[in-house]
Amino acid sequence: MKARIYQPAKTAMQSGRAGSKLWRLEYDAEQAREIDPLMGWTSSADMPQQVSLSFESRDHAVAFAGKHGIPYYVEEPQRRTVRPKSYADNFRSGPAR
Repeated sequence: MKARIYQPAKTAMQSGRAGSKLWRLEYDAEQAREIDPLMGWTSSADMPQQVSLSFESRDHAVAFAGKHGIPYYVEEPQRRTVRPKSYADNFRSGPAR
């Protein structure tokens, strides 16, 4: 059972970067999810898939996986590029910069 270590991106519902500085360790799915015929709920017997651990840094997550013998892979986050913009640029005519 392999684990994925990543830094989650901010959601579309938040304007700040709260909660996106922590690193997560989540297990990959070993079994497919099934739809319960009676209730229609999605379920799985794969317990580790429901576990999500948060860490202060990438190194802490990697150290935890190494200490407990968990095979893992790391997904590096894509860096944001923020272009400085002034308030006056909102009213400038011509092509967007």
